[in-house]
Amino acid sequence: MSSKEEDKKEIPSKQSEVEEASAPSKAESESEVVSKEELQAATQQVAELKDRLLRAQAEWDNSRKRILKEKEESVRYASEALLERLLPVLDNFEMGVEAAKSATDAKAVAQGFEMALAQFHQVLRDAGVEPIEAIGKPFDPHRHEALGHHESEEHPEGHVLTQMRKGYKLKDRLLRPSSVFVAKPPENKASSK
Repeated sequence: MSSKEEDKKEIPSKQSEVEEASAPSKAESESEVVSKEELQAATQQVAELKDRLLRAQAEWDNSRKRILKEKEESVRYASEALLERLLPVLDNFEMGVEAAKSATDAKAVAQGFEMALAQFHQVLRDAGVEPIEAIGKPFDPHRHEALGHHESEEHPEGHVLTQMRKGYKLKDRLLRPSSVFVAKPPENKASSK
């Protein structure tokens, strides 16, 4: 063989090596196809997760708005149950006023008003409202409002002597302090000390 023939044989073999090296192998093309499929699956999964997230956010926002609306309504109508229980008391007072206009027996009218008052006190007790007992108790500026002092030999100094207006508390909270007069020693005893 001549050297030209050998060159020709070598050239095709070198070209085929180059072609084989530049052409993707079957294994490489399969891995690219799998990665494309995986990419599509991942993209689809991301889209689904994004949709679920948006739906969850919208549902949470709607729940928050609904809770705020319910809270506003509950604050607006919080006294509804108490007022429903007070209406019969109001009815009894109105009937008492009408009966008092034509009544000849004042005791019967007074007794009717006492019954309506007792009913009113019961409604308040059921709602958690309690009167503050003040007479004979030590003066408490957190529960009593002092209107002044009265001299007294029978009551200890600083104790409530008389009550002009009852105080009330709602469970642990003060609604209105009692308006009271507080005992002080008589002037002649105070000056002798």
